[in-house]
Amino acid sequence: PQAIAMMEQAKRILDPDNLLNPGVLVDPAKFDSDMRLASPPVPLRTTLRLTHDAGSFSGAVHRCTGVGKCIADTAHIPGGGSGAVMCPSYLATREEKDSTRGRAHVLQDVAMGLIGFDDPAVEDALDLCLSCKGCASDCPTGIDMATYKSEVLSQKYAGARGFLRRPRSHYVLGQLPRWARMTPPRVANAMLRSKALGRIAKGAAGVDPRRSLPRFSERPLRTGEAPLAANVDVWIWADSFTDRFAADTGRAAIELLESMGLRAAVIPEPACCALTWITTGQLNAARRIVGRAVETLHGYVSSGTPVIGLEPSCLASIREDAAQLVDDPRAIEVSAGIRSLGEFLADRVATGAWTPPDLSGVEVVAQPHCHHHAVIGWETDAALLARTGAQVKRVGGCCGLAGNFGVELGHYETSVAIAEHDLLPAVRNAGPGAVVLADGFSCRTQLDDLAGRRAVHLAELLHPRFDRSRFDPTSATR
Repeated sequence: PQAIAMMEQAKRILDPDNLLNPGVLVDPAKFDSDMRLASPPVPLRTTLRLTHDAGSFSGAVHRCTGVGKCIADTAHIPGGGSGAVMCPSYLATREEKDSTRGRAHVLQDVAMGLIGFDDPAVEDALDLCLSCKGCASDCPTGIDMATYKSEVLSQKYAGARGFLRRPRSHYVLGQLPRWARMTPPRVANAMLRSKALGRIAKGAAGVDPRRSLPRFSERPLRTGEAPLAANVDVWIWADSFTDRFAADTGRAAIELLESMGLRAAVIPEPACCALTWITTGQLNAARRIVGRAVETLHGYVSSGTPVIGLEPSCLASIREDAAQLVDDPRAIEVSAGIRSLGEFLADRVATGAWTPPDLSGVEVVAQPHCHHHAVIGWETDAALLARTGAQVKRVGGCCGLAGNFGVELGHYETSVAIAEHDLLPAVRNAGPGAVVLADGFSCRTQLDDLAGRRAVHLAELLHPRFDRSRFDPTSATR
């Protein structure tokens, strides 16, 4: 009462005619008088289990409270934002609709039944979402827009009519592992070398003509030969990208492990994580593919022999997306049982079984894959690199390619703008002998395409016969 009396006296002195905000100090509105009561959400049967929100799409999208961290350039905060990813598309366009918050608000309208999944506002909001999962770790409230986008696309293109309306890129790029298994590498590479056939292939796939397409590995990593499990100390899970497009990375990992005295072998059966189906919202097919992968991988994980995944996006998909697609307790065991190369090597260092190579004087520009940052965590890799003595510059933000996103028609300019925000300046500003480290196949493809740089995987950087001259800026491979 005394404080109120003092404020009233001050108001009479400063505003004797009661012109400024009359009644605000002594007659405030009720606390809830300006609150808008939301209507109940529309019941929705989702394809994804949305386990973090008890299966509720409305609960998931209403995680957003408008904090706005997604519109902050946290990647450039000295000492506080290094390594942040969210939200790359907003940083490229600076439009609210392209932020995590803007997208969440549009999807909240969908959840409340105000607009439908096929509303133009939904397509406009999600078109430039890279499904990078940066928000899943960087958003204070845990928004996972990559997961919500997959569900939206699944709902939008459900049924026979939806099948006919889907962009052709979903059937080509969104099912790339299937086509890669069916196409002989030499035939595919010969087609890609032909300008005429290359243009036709890009047009059929919905690929921007300014993009180059990655070459297939001449020899896939999986040979189909099944070694005796008793003779194997560590298994390599050959995801579709490592198997068909980056087999040399897999072989480098095997040689690195063998240099430690370990007997390493590749899991001979196919086990696709269905990542490309998931990001394009082909979730019914993804559930079948992931179910088969879980069944295959569980036998290896449950045996007690370590299993290593080399492609961050595929490992992240197994760790997070598998359990969202299949209600199978084995998915949880597989999720916990497959390790990244960095995690496996860190354990070897901790037990004294392996000493990292001395990379003193080597400048490393490291681009963690977005899914590595968001789901797996890159801190283990950072600590491992610190043990080598290398001078490591960790790049924040996204590379801008993000699987099929950066090669699709209509996304090229945004993809390049995102790369120019963090990655490309870091590479240009690095010394002439710097090594660019990028475990993600998308990141290496983007660097090759836009910077002409041959980036290396952690398995190559730590290889006992690592030759820095092989990764000279002028030796890019296409």
